[in-house]
Amino acid sequence: MLRFLTLGPRGSNHDFVLQRYLQAHGLAGSAIVVWIDDFHHGARELAAGRADYMLQCAVHPDAPDITGGYRKSLFVVDAFISPSRPMALLRARAADRPQRRVGVQPATRRYADLSPWPVVIEEPTVSAVGEGLLAGSYEAGIAFASVADEHPEALEVVEHIGAVCDAWMVFGRQPLDEGRAIVWKASPVARQYAAALRRPR
Repeated sequence: MLRFLTLGPRGSNHDFVLQRYLQAHGLAGSAIVVWIDDFHHGARELAAGRADYMLQCAVHPDAPDITGGYRKSLFVVDAFISPSRPMALLRARAADRPQRRVGVQPATRRYADLSPWPVVIEEPTVSAVGEGLLAGSYEAGIAFASVADEHPEALEVVEHIGAVCDAWMVFGRQPLDEGRAIVWKASPVARQYAAALRRPR
C-alpha cells in the first residue's frame, strides 16, 4: 500500500482533492491516506521514509517553505489542477452579536469582500474556519458551503463562492525531472494551444 500524507482532518479540502487524485490514478484501493496538522511535520515524515508521497495545494501559505526548505530531501513529482469543495462567506445568525471578526484560511482571503469585519483571524484550514464559526470564535468566515446546509439554524450564506480551481503538488523522495521540464503534451491546454495555432490570423 502507498502511504499519502495531506492536510487534515478527514473531509478537508486537501483530503477531498487527494481522494479525487487517487481515483484518477486508480489508486483508491491501494493507498493509505494519513492526515497531518502541519506540512513541516509531513515533510519530515516523508523525508524519513515513513510515507511515500505528500499532497499540498500550491497556494497554501507553507508551500514556499516546503519546496525551498526541504529541496534536498523532497521533490515535486507531480502537479495538477483540481476544483475545491464549494465554499461560501458565512455569517452567524445571532442578531445580538456585533460583527467584528471574520475567519479565513489565508489562501482564501481574496475570495470575498471582508471589509465589513475589521478583525481577520487566520486559521490553518477551511475546515477549521467552519468549526470556529460554530464555536463562536468569530461572526463570519469563509468556509465550506455545506456547513451552512448542515447548520441552517446557526449560519447563513452572505456570498456563494463556489468551487475554486487551484494547482496542487505531489512530493516524493526521488526527483523525476532529470533537469528538464516534464510536460503533459496531450493535456487539454495542449489541445487548446494547437487549436489556437490552427485559427487564421
